[in-house]
Amino acid sequence: MANSLYDFGMIGLGVMGRNLLLNMADHGFSVIGFDKDATKTGALESAATPGTTVKGVADLAAMVQQLERPRKLMMLVPAGQPVDDVIASLLPLLEPGDVVIDGGNSHYTDTLRRVKYLREKNIHFMGIGVSGGEKGARTGPSIMPGGDLEAYAKVKPMLEAIAAKVNGTPCVAYLGKEGAGHYVKMVHNGIEYAIMQLISEAYTLLKKGAGLDNDQLHKVFDSWNKGSLQSFLVEITADIFLQKDDKTNARLVDVISDKAGSKGTGKWTSQDAMELPVAVPVIDTAVAMRTISGYKDQRLAAEQLYPAPDATIHLNTEQWIQQVHDALYFATILSYAQGLAMLNEGSRELQMEIPLPEVVKVWRGGCIIRSTLLEVFTQAYQQNTELANILLDKGVASLVTSVIANTRSVVAHAANAGIPAAGFMSALSYFDAFRTGRMATNLIQAQRDYFGAHTYQRTDMAGTFHTEWEHHN
Repeated sequence: MANSLYDFGMIGLGVMGRNLLLNMADHGFSVIGFDKDATKTGALESAATPGTTVKGVADLAAMVQQLERPRKLMMLVPAGQPVDDVIASLLPLLEPGDVVIDGGNSHYTDTLRRVKYLREKNIHFMGIGVSGGEKGARTGPSIMPGGDLEAYAKVKPMLEAIAAKVNGTPCVAYLGKEGAGHYVKMVHNGIEYAIMQLISEAYTLLKKGAGLDNDQLHKVFDSWNKGSLQSFLVEITADIFLQKDDKTNARLVDVISDKAGSKGTGKWTSQDAMELPVAVPVIDTAVAMRTISGYKDQRLAAEQLYPAPDATIHLNTEQWIQQVHDALYFATILSYAQGLAMLNEGSRELQMEIPLPEVVKVWRGGCIIRSTLLEVFTQAYQQNTELANILLDKGVASLVTSVIANTRSVVAHAANAGIPAAGFMSALSYFDAFRTGRMATNLIQAQRDYFGAHTYQRTDMAGTFHTEWEHHN
């Protein structure tokens, strides 16, 4: 390979960058990676499958010079200033027509800025969301590219080769203009937050409410993963309950702190949803509950101050397990519905032309939120590509209707038992508001006009109105 040029380059050889390159090499592409850390360049080469063409270098210019023109290279570095720093280092080395990809978790607004900046220099810039973790990167991730369609055409064969496959179809597609790739990934991560919160609530409802131990919890989640709740997150949850702690020999889940971490992408989803505006209350709740988990000292003090009611759910155990199953199914559908509604509105507002039928196809394999429900949504979008909210699809409506009674039972029992189930509650409240033809917000409009002369509209005639409200005390 000494005199030949490489097909693709990677800047940043952490686990994700290394595994994506190795995945490409396994599919017949010659690849080269750059990292300042020589141990990482060595680890890349030593991990390569025999017979593949993989090289690691510690000199950025050397990597760029050895790439086939137009050059195609990806950055997998921390979001924010590090991405801008790499771009600044790259620019003197690039030529018009080269393709630069940001494969990290950048905020889409940064991607919009970089697309415009590099377009003026005749460099193609793409933001691509990658989901699946380190294992997915190596064996087949879900890939969410957005930006320049001409640039996508240049990298499409490589991305399709390395992506996860569902029924032979690669889990990658062009997902829209400008910052669409990172926008879709941001919403993906918001949905991920929501479903993880819901699963944790189901765990609490079964553990506290029915007294299930870890072996029983494993069996429940394992059986759920063989049915309508089949998904990556339910699958790994079943595994987690069996993992032993190598220090105490207890189950590891029981010795893990309940203070949850986050990298902020769920918060971005909530913030940007409010800016649009579009309602994503299950995602908002998931972000808030992670924040509350951090108040450990205050929670321990409050636990002494406010004695909890008896958390036991006085139902047949199998009946309760079925009800929690149905509530989780319902709230998971609602989480996707809210995220997809945000993509629909964000695409329209920001003129990104995100194709929702393609988004749900791309999410079917490789990514963290992959589940059999995405097949249901694929069918919904085949019926109507312009669906503003998947809850308006008759097929989805029949699924929701079949589990709503059990969902209401779970929410009521959780409230009476003092078990926090904010995700389930917010999903149910959103649903009940969404299906209500006339909400109580007419009173809010009256209040706004009363104290601030904000005006209101009427149900019986067109126009905008203001009333001089009488004081009746």
